[in-house]
Amino acid sequence: MQLIDTHTHLDFPDFDRDRPGVLAEARALGVDKLVVLGVEHGNWQRLWDQVQAHDGLYAAFGLHPVYLDSHRPQDLQVLEQWLNDLQGDEKLCAVGEFGLDYYLPELDRERQQLLFEAQLELAQRLNLPVLLHVRRAHAQVIATLKRFKLRRAGIIHAFAGSYEEAREYLKLGFKLGLGGAATWPQARRLRQVIPRLPLDAVVLETDSPDMAPAMYPHIRNSPVHLPAICRELATLFGITPETLAAASSRNASQLFGWRCD
Repeated sequence: MQLIDTHTHLDFPDFDRDRPGVLAEARALGVDKLVVLGVEHGNWQRLWDQVQAHDGLYAAFGLHPVYLDSHRPQDLQVLEQWLNDLQGDEKLCAVGEFGLDYYLPELDRERQQLLFEAQLELAQRLNLPVLLHVRRAHAQVIATLKRFKLRRAGIIHAFAGSYEEAREYLKLGFKLGLGGAATWPQARRLRQVIPRLPLDAVVLETDSPDMAPAMYPHIRNSPVHLPAICRELATLFGITPETLAAASSRNASQLFGWRCD
């Protein structure tokens, strides 16, 4: 069973002690490609160094809304320079992680929207897919994406919306990222939505070190957990884990322009 982890923060300090071991174990379990996402200017160089040092790692760079107060006015220009400099490098696969977060009340929504739209414009100019953080902001994100009409779309990370919201994203060409959240019995609505989704609409992810699945509660999440997540989600779809893994890997490879083995 070959898998792609489409959303991980393997560069975070949580993995500093055992990153090579985590990667080796994940590969032994069939996780052969991982997308590592930048969240603010301070972690981009570290992320890129790690992606360059390990086979099977790919990078995305973005300005995450949760780190809004850490972003400097010039960071958008720095992001554009980074992406321009790396354009065409096979290790660069997307712009992200960015988006809108309406869950945390202290995050200014107007500033978030300006940053969101600026990064959408940048992705459109560079013809890169986008990896989006959306928390309690689906209506606003969908409305914004309808205005932008991205050529390459991307992934709605950790999708936990309604079936109607899922349909709107699919109309816009987006894939829906599914991970640990959907393995918890408490996620009743999401677990009812998942069986209704077409297989060509979903990709698998861990969001490690966060969003641990129900079978590994209260510990650091890891790309090593992706096969277990796949097995649990396959039961919701009523298919074999191998079928779900193949569909997710095919969808991710098409999105990022990779050859699908």
